[in-house]
Amino acid sequence: MPGFELFGEQERKQVNDVLENGVLMRYGFDGMRNGHWKAKELEAELENTFQSKHVQLVSSGTAAVSVALASAGIGAGDEVIMPTFTFVASFEAIMLLGAIPVLVDVDDTLGLNPQAIEKAITPKTKAIMVVQMCGSMANMNAIQQIAKKHNLLVVEDACQAIGGTYNNKPLGSIGDLGCFSFDFVKTITCGEGGAVVTNNKEYYINADHYSDHGHDHIGNDRGAETHPFLGYNFRISELHAAVGLAQVKRLPEFLEIQRRYLNIFKETLSKIPEVTLRTVPEGGEESGAFFNFFLPDLETVRKVMQAFKNQGIDACWNYFDNNWHYIRKWDHLKQQKSLFPISKEVKEGLKYLETKTFEMSDHYIGRNISCLIKLSWTEEAVKTRANNMAEIIKTVL
Repeated sequence: MPGFELFGEQERKQVNDVLENGVLMRYGFDGMRNGHWKAKELEAELENTFQSKHVQLVSSGTAAVSVALASAGIGAGDEVIMPTFTFVASFEAIMLLGAIPVLVDVDDTLGLNPQAIEKAITPKTKAIMVVQMCGSMANMNAIQQIAKKHNLLVVEDACQAIGGTYNNKPLGSIGDLGCFSFDFVKTITCGEGGAVVTNNKEYYINADHYSDHGHDHIGNDRGAETHPFLGYNFRISELHAAVGLAQVKRLPEFLEIQRRYLNIFKETLSKIPEVTLRTVPEGGEESGAFFNFFLPDLETVRKVMQAFKNQGIDACWNYFDNNWHYIRKWDHLKQQKSLFPISKEVKEGLKYLETKTFEMSDHYIGRNISCLIKLSWTEEAVKTRANNMAEIIKTVL
């Protein structure tokens, strides 16, 4: 991760196909295309990759979450349970629909804590949004049992975990709906783009229409298409899809590199008694996009992070003080800072954030160090890096 590090002839060829026929829009202009439909081709490839019946490409991972929720009828006043550790897009996508994000604790998987989900369920709860952060997964069996018990939708955000699996099923294909991002720093990139994945035909049709102004996409005359319901513009372009089409065909190559490097980091740092590896649920296999581990306390983590910086170890983060990925710094959400008036339902629904604390999340996020695994590294460089990290940690301890 990320796939742009290995751009080559495959990506250039796919993009040149689009530039040569001149059709950058994914819909219409059939006569000009010379048979090139990059978005459709990418959707077919992703159906195979995700072992799912339906894939709808959209403009971003954020759009994918909003489109997925909307396609299942989630909207004004509905509560969607989500983790405290994710990307800000998670609550943005929920609030875009007038729904209420209900944040709950994560555990040592760095994913949703099942017990915290149970405690957060109310009569307004309509969905559980699981975010598979940093290449791995939450305890999906337990979460699915809770969802079944309470008749809740499971929306699986696997934007950072493409290629990971749980009980031999691709992450993103396990819930009722899955969401992916193909932005510039993802394992496979379109530059910008995303996808909604589902086995539910109704949800797929809704996502297809909703993401393109409500167009029903029936027939060959775009101007004659009807609009069964309101929609918006969350379309991907042919140029973006072309890059993704080349990248998805290289996913096995990328995963082999990531997992090989991940194992080097695990084998090297796990020899330190004070280092605890992130918990991967039984039956799970990480994508290898990140290496995650815990140290005894936040103070030690901060000292190690400073030592990493001093010694030139980049691409490692402690998310406790991070503006993008953890609840502690989301003051704009807590204070409901918005350019437009927030609905009464959402205002009331977010009041809990004025006093709510997340001790369990603080415990795990404060002690965690997450390291990006770059595809452009050599194996020798990874071994050197892992050994240097181990020596720095031992020195600090």
